[in-house]
Amino acid sequence: QVQLVESGGGLVQAGGSLRLSCAASGRHFSNYVMGWFRQAPGKGREFVAAINGKGDSTDYADSVKGRFTISRDNAKNTVYLQMNSLKPEDTAVYYCNARRLSDYWGQGTQVTVSS
Repeated sequence: QVQLVESGGGLVQAGGSLRLSCAASGRHFSNYVMGWFRQAPGKGREFVAAINGKGDSTDYADSVKGRFTISRDNAKNTVYLQMNSLKPEDTAVYYCNARRLSDYWGQGTQVTVSS
């Protein structure tokens, strides 16, 4: 089982940057596909980005391609989401996800982008 704790959210102006971190506890972190999802007020949870266990394959939602970068450090059991050129529509609670045979979720971290 994996426990996930996100950090790094906050308030930023449009065009700014934030880096989210997700620290995982438990064993065999490198066996998990890690991802980020987000949920804006009144909307469903949506996929943002994912990275495979080795960190050599990534996938992004079209809405964040070219602006967000997902990475992981398996030695630190941590996955990151670097968010640049932020837009007001990026405002949401961002959730870390770990997937192997089951899905595990963090508690979420709020990102607010002001115009």
